[in-house]
Amino acid sequence: MIIKAKNIELEIENGKITQIGSGLNNNSVQFYDLSKYTIIPGLVDMHCHLREPGYEYKEDINSGIESAINAGIVGICPMANTNPVNDNIVILKKMIKKAGNNIGFFPICAVTYNLEGKRLTNFNDLKANGAIAFSDDGMPILDKDLFKLSLKSNELIISHCEDEVKEVKWQLDILEKIGGKLHFAHISKKESVDFIREAKKRGIEVTCETAPHYFIFNKDHLSKNVFENGVYKMNPPIGTKEDMEAVIDGLLDGTIDVIATDHAPHSKNEKLKYYNISPNGIVGFETAIGAILSKFNLDLLIEKMALNPAKILNLKDFNDIKVGSKANLTIIDENKIWKVNQNGFKSKCKVSPFNGMEFIGKAIGTIINGKLNMINYEEV
Repeated sequence: MIIKAKNIELEIENGKITQIGSGLNNNSVQFYDLSKYTIIPGLVDMHCHLREPGYEYKEDINSGIESAINAGIVGICPMANTNPVNDNIVILKKMIKKAGNNIGFFPICAVTYNLEGKRLTNFNDLKANGAIAFSDDGMPILDKDLFKLSLKSNELIISHCEDEVKEVKWQLDILEKIGGKLHFAHISKKESVDFIREAKKRGIEVTCETAPHYFIFNKDHLSKNVFENGVYKMNPPIGTKEDMEAVIDGLLDGTIDVIATDHAPHSKNEKLKYYNISPNGIVGFETAIGAILSKFNLDLLIEKMALNPAKILNLKDFNDIKVGSKANLTIIDENKIWKVNQNGFKSKCKVSPFNGMEFIGKAIGTIINGKLNMINYEEV
């Protein structure tokens, strides 16, 4: 097929980009005129929770994939805090089989068995069977000797810091001494951003991510009644205005490498319980592009949600716009003004702190493994 977009014209055959140019002509293939829209490298979400196995009433692999595609996301990295935990090749293979070829599916397996922080999983076996990285997300690794062992594996370790500032600091100290591949999940505090910025200035190779809720919300401007239930409850919690501004600065100056959604769905009943007993986590896929483009420009979206995730995860030729690369692309309407309606989400979770907010910028389609999927499409 040949697709003509606002910014590019390309031909796709057998799942790969075969030509890029202008005035492409091949009467034997399907032609799509999408000249109102922009094609960008496909978005990759480095941090999400699909809840399967074990919590399918919250989300399952199929509904999670549908939600991600509806958001313009072409690659997802589900975390291991399922039940049973994704810490062995039996669970891993089942997840990969169920996902099929419907999306780029890159599971993150547990660092320790059952997320208990006691014994490392078999990184070699898990990596050989499809694991992209390792994380005990949801639980911090507090045993410093075990943390050192995980870094010495030279596999990508994604760290969930429960006591964020304190744990970021000591983990950076260890990384500086012994090296390794370390990525911090959901950075939300000013002090953490400052520590990571200074570490990078010293030449420490570390990467990190934040999530849209940490640069859209701050607790200083939210009314107290929003914390009566769990709609705004996540871990780490929403920070101060100073924290939010530090996250924004970190994204702009390159301290923060990635924006991930931390898509963490729960049932409506769970999220509407009193704040103290409601579970942590919010639905994130389907508001990501709008939240980012309402705060930043398109170049930052591409860098933080497409190029940098692919680089950190070593996804060679997965979402590049170049001849020979796999055709995994996102199609967006940069100027689309829309209002979030949580009831229209493809995710099973229909509760969002973004509900009712007006955003600019929305996905209207994806190309995944060379297959065009139109979402909110208006004929030119």
